[in-house]
Amino acid sequence: MDFIDYYKVLGILKGASEEDIKKAYRKLARKLHPDLNPNDAEANKKFQQLNEAHAVLSDPEKRTKYDQYGKDWEHAEQARHGGARHGGARQQQRQRQAYSPGDGGEHDFSEGFGGTNFSDFLSSMFGQEGGPRAGRQEAKFRGQDFEAELRLNLRDAYTTRKQNLTVGGKTIGITIKAGVENGQKIKLSGYGAAGVNGGPTGDLYITFVIAEDSRYKRKGNDLYVKETIDLFTALLGGEKIVETLDSKVKVTVADGTQNGAKIRLKGKGFPVYKQDGAFGDLYVEWQVLIPTNLTEEQKDLFRKASTL
Repeated sequence: MDFIDYYKVLGILKGASEEDIKKAYRKLARKLHPDLNPNDAEANKKFQQLNEAHAVLSDPEKRTKYDQYGKDWEHAEQARHGGARHGGARQQQRQRQAYSPGDGGEHDFSEGFGGTNFSDFLSSMFGQEGGPRAGRQEAKFRGQDFEAELRLNLRDAYTTRKQNLTVGGKTIGITIKAGVENGQKIKLSGYGAAGVNGGPTGDLYITFVIAEDSRYKRKGNDLYVKETIDLFTALLGGEKIVETLDSKVKVTVADGTQNGAKIRLKGKGFPVYKQDGAFGDLYVEWQVLIPTNLTEEQKDLFRKASTL
């Protein structure tokens, strides 16, 4: 018989603790269990090896011998106890043992894993209801969760909207609340894959991807925009129409405004997620345009102004 590295089977290091062994076994048992892989001979083989590995490594005495003698650990045990039991029989017995994380004991499986203690094993490992005579078809497993991305532009995220999303071959109508942020994730319970044998349905997790806007920059709930004004307005003051995401606002420009100066328009920013009527602010940065192609007369006016 080929040597089986039990630590490798469980995917753990040799110095793993009892808790590490238990966690590794639970995780792999969920993945390789015959109920979830009914026609997969390789998965069933790995499941048997998994049970065998756990039966040895979860037993302190057997694990010590295994660590000490490696592939010959059974023969070492046979020599110490007089070889009372045939190695092949022990091998078969180990393959029919499985660990119950609820009480730390072992359950015997009949051929094909269909014995009367089968549901006891499932109940202790996965927490489903069922008595000792429950059939293997009663084992319930939660469905897989789905992950999806939903791409929006900034204006889409500015207002509450309804949108259809196709996931797993199903079209789902969802309501997207105004103010959703880039990278934000929401959960829709029960919209994942169906459970096994009547188990609960998985969930759907949607991640929002908000594209950058060519005009507005968003930081949290605040928006930033650059607006140009001519030199004369910057010097003498005046008015400027500033376009927000949902309206136009007339803004007063103070005389002597410097290039790069900023003003704040309170409540004209982005809506706050799930807070009706709450908005961030809009920050306007003035960009002063320097005139070109001035006439000599206009240049003389600037020269005179610079001497005052």
